[in-house]
Amino acid sequence: MFARRMQALREQLGQSGFDVALITDDDSVYYFTGYYDYLHMEFGRPTILVVHRDGESLLITPSMEMDMAEAAANVDRIAVWNDGMGEEWRAELPEALNGSDRGSGRVAIEPEQMPPLVRNSVEAIVDVSRLGDVTPIVDEMRMIKSEEELQLARHAGEVAMAMMNAGRGAIGDGVAEYEVALATSDAGTRKAAELLEAHYTDTGMSPSTHFLQIMASGKEITKSHHRATTRIMKRGEPVFLCFCGMTNFHRFKLGFDRTFWIGEMAEKSQEAVYQVAVESQQAALEVLGPGVVAEDVHAAYADAIQGAGYEYPFRCGRATGFSFLEKPQLVAGDKTILQPGMVLAVDGSVSVAKTFRAQVGDSFIITKDGYEQITHHPKALNEMIL
Repeated sequence: MFARRMQALREQLGQSGFDVALITDDDSVYYFTGYYDYLHMEFGRPTILVVHRDGESLLITPSMEMDMAEAAANVDRIAVWNDGMGEEWRAELPEALNGSDRGSGRVAIEPEQMPPLVRNSVEAIVDVSRLGDVTPIVDEMRMIKSEEELQLARHAGEVAMAMMNAGRGAIGDGVAEYEVALATSDAGTRKAAELLEAHYTDTGMSPSTHFLQIMASGKEITKSHHRATTRIMKRGEPVFLCFCGMTNFHRFKLGFDRTFWIGEMAEKSQEAVYQVAVESQQAALEVLGPGVVAEDVHAAYADAIQGAGYEYPFRCGRATGFSFLEKPQLVAGDKTILQPGMVLAVDGSVSVAKTFRAQVGDSFIITKDGYEQITHHPKALNEMIL
């Protein structure tokens, strides 16, 4: 799988007139090599993948990650560096970018992903006129998922559903939000472990869920990305659960969220808002499918919301994969044609400023004749009152 991707990248570089590519985005490094490290730029330690269109691939990574790199990275050569020794990660760059007959070749980088520290070093040894953008090439490659990735997506859906069911079961009058987060993390980890043991041979992949649980309850419900706190939930309150960060199975991400109520709906006006949120997702799904322009899905969703008298909404959804946000987005201005093999999170949502917001969201695989839904949970109002 990784060898196929690397070869396809080389071919794309050649067709685009690039001699070499520098990949610095963690998710793209994994996409092409199967390698990911833990101490990256947040710790001042860059990892760089160098791919020549007709030469070797080189992974530059901290020496403390050498054993992991040797075990996981599908590359021709690994160069490790240590803090404070010599030129560190910079030592390999001059030869990689200017060696032999490469002194005048074009260099493809990820301008918006490359850390400034690395960008400054590259520009010190390569004339900026030689630099180009590899992002469109990588985005296009990652947009259509392979069969292996689609299996990951389906299994990620199973993990997400296990977390949603556990969260639903933990919500209650007198319960602290963080108790819900503990329940979702435990359920997600156990389901991921079950899937890894049954379907995968890579014993280095952790099943543990890792992301602060997105949830909000009561008066905090309008805060879209509120995290679980010590707040005690009460009867009659709405509760929002979102797994757009927690769903990260085998590094594959999805979108999935629901809105619940505890015991009853204390504020009856919330019913109309919720119903429009559900209807807006359904409007998007009636359009979703191969051959559709991405922004048209958003337009159908937005029309449903505005037609009900609410404000113009945020984007309807986004593509996911090894990154939380990939191409395309279901938003005004994105002219991408949806194709089989894309994985998309599709939301329905209505916000009433400072008062209430309702959201439902699921993930889907675009198929040749429509879509396959890979997250499932009830949405009917009577089933959302716990």
